[in-house]
Amino acid sequence: MTPNDTENAARAYEPEAAEGASAPETAPTADALAALEAEKLDLKDKLLRTLADMENLRRRTEREVADARTYAVTNFARDMLNAADNVRRALEAVPADARAATEGPLKALVDGIELTERDLIKTLERHGVKKVEPHGQRFDPNLHQAMFEVPNPDVTAGTVVQVVQTGYVIGDRVLRPALVGVAKGGPKAEAKPAEG
Repeated sequence: MTPNDTENAARAYEPEAAEGASAPETAPTADALAALEAEKLDLKDKLLRTLADMENLRRRTEREVADARTYAVTNFARDMLNAADNVRRALEAVPADARAATEGPLKALVDGIELTERDLIKTLERHGVKKVEPHGQRFDPNLHQAMFEVPNPDVTAGTVVQVVQTGYVIGDRVLRPALVGVAKGGPKAEAKPAEG
C-alpha cells in the first residue's frame, strides 16, 4: 500500500464518519423547533404591527395634508374679514334713498365699493371661506353667538331674528361666529324625535 492509497482511504472514511457523527448533532430537537416557531410568530407579529403602523401613518399624513390645504389660509382669511366688514359698513353708511338718487362720480364710487365687496366675497369663497346666513334659522351655538334676546310672540323661540355681524366658516370649521339676536316668548320649537 502506498502513502497515496492510505490518504485516499482516509478521505473516503472521513465523510462517512463526519456524516454519521454530525447527524445526531444537527437534527433539530423539539425544544429547538418550538423556539424557532415562537421566534417566527414573534417576527410575524412585529411585521404586521409595523405594516399597520405604516398604514396609519400614511392615512394620518394624508389627512394632515388635506387639512393643511383647506385651513392654510385661516389666519389670512380671518384678517380679511375685517376688510370685508369695513366695506359693508361703508355701503351701509349711505342711506338707500340717497344711494338711489346719486349720480355721477358719487354713484360710481358706491358702485365701485359694491363691486369690491362682491369680488372680496367671491375670492374668499374660492379659498373655502363661506358666509353664514343665519337670519330666520334656528339658533346654533356652533355657528352663532347670541348677543341678546328679542321678545317676539310671533316667531318660534330660539330663532335668529337679527344679525349684528355676519359669521364665516372655512371648510367645516367656524372662522368667526355670527353675532345674532334670538327670539324669545314665541311658541316652543318642536323637538326632533330621538332615533334609536
